[in-house]
Amino acid sequence: MPPDEHAPTADDMRIARWLLLAALAAGAALRGWLALTDAGIAWPDEIYQSLEPAHRMVWGRGWVPLEFREGLRTWALPGLVAWLLEMFRALGLSRPALYVPAAKLVFAAVGVATAWATARLARRMGAGPLESAAAGALWALAAPAIYFAPRGLSEPLSALPVTLGLAWAMPAGASRRERLLGASLLGFAVLLRLQDALVCVALVAAWLGRRRWREAAEVTGVLLGWALVFGLLDRLTWGGWFHSAAAYWRYNWVQGRGALFGASPPGYYLRVLWTSMPSVAAVMVPAVLLGTLRAPALAATIALFVGVHSAIPHKELRFILPVLPAAMALAGVGLAVAATRVDRRLPTTLALLGAVISAARFHSLTFGQLGAYEGQREAVSAYDDFGPVNRLLLVASELPALCGLKVEATHIAWAGGYTYFHRDAPMYSHLGPPRGSRHYDVVLTAAYAVPPQAVLARDGPVVLARLFDGPCVPDPAYRPDLP
Repeated sequence: MPPDEHAPTADDMRIARWLLLAALAAGAALRGWLALTDAGIAWPDEIYQSLEPAHRMVWGRGWVPLEFREGLRTWALPGLVAWLLEMFRALGLSRPALYVPAAKLVFAAVGVATAWATARLARRMGAGPLESAAAGALWALAAPAIYFAPRGLSEPLSALPVTLGLAWAMPAGASRRERLLGASLLGFAVLLRLQDALVCVALVAAWLGRRRWREAAEVTGVLLGWALVFGLLDRLTWGGWFHSAAAYWRYNWVQGRGALFGASPPGYYLRVLWTSMPSVAAVMVPAVLLGTLRAPALAATIALFVGVHSAIPHKELRFILPVLPAAMALAGVGLAVAATRVDRRLPTTLALLGAVISAARFHSLTFGQLGAYEGQREAVSAYDDFGPVNRLLLVASELPALCGLKVEATHIAWAGGYTYFHRDAPMYSHLGPPRGSRHYDVVLTAAYAVPPQAVLARDGPVVLARLFDGPCVPDPAYRPDLP
């Protein structure tokens, strides 16, 4: 029998290992640099759905957003971040200038691990070693993947268990142990982000579609076990079984309050994938279509997730990040299909070129290219947005004799909260009491709003200034509820 001219060679295997390693190293370097230099906020959720409630759990201080007043979120993600902060505290990293970048570096490491998982998923679904390495490189080096990695958002953080879970549980040849482990990872992903349940539904449907009844039953049993964990966690923290899921449903669908954040047309995600990473999308979209021929179950999973999110009026690119690595893995499968029809290294070369171009241009991203703040701030750089405010909060955390702080320079939701302030003192939003109340002695405000002699520190257009010396007037009505 003649040898298969498309079969991977020993050279292919060696080159693939080095390509993936190089991509992971470059992706890690870019994510690490961003974690250490960007103090900005892409969206308040990266603070107030993870770091801030975790800070409140560990140190007893923190703003309480609506989601954690009305029980719209589980405590799984804040609980994991709180465990991380506790570990940092045990290591002596109890200052925000230390534990904030340390936490961001951990989040960034999750992003790098997701790139490895992407390559693993591509290989398990039928891609060759070179094409799998290219798929991993797409996630490692794609501009939005780098941008979101150091942020404490549930979407990029849950992408790792989603991608690994699919890698183990989705292939038709998966062993029983692999299926159970993969399903467990997907169940865990739902604890981090409820919408990941769509991937669980797709996994069960895939095994049912193959008429593999026993395998479908096993996967379903594992997922039901994790659903019980979800419900029990809510019972222990919110007082009711599945409280957060029910409250989330009422808030967004019964009351329709999710639409208050804006609505976008159904084609939003395709458009923003193009604007945020055009060189990657140019390779990825046709490769995904080709990959559907060889991995229809994975394609259906991605289509279900993106399709449901496309039907929801309020859209943000980050909402589909949990399955975007899987889409890149599917593209890796498509590259393998293309390699049977053209020079077998050409598709991989084009994918790697697109990934490198995206990485080289990642720091030029604007909010408009990311599909954020449309109609308001499209041309604004997506990097270090409100970074000056957060850096001054770090300065305030070290000030002696501070008895209260008011953040006047921005809405408090776009500041780092007690995660950055880290003081046992009241912190007021711009809606708080006037300066004459003397409930706070320091303000974070615009440079023109205070006399020069009052300025303690300055970062760009904002300053930290002391209003008076001496004790503050106690405020019995103070409540750290995020407005």
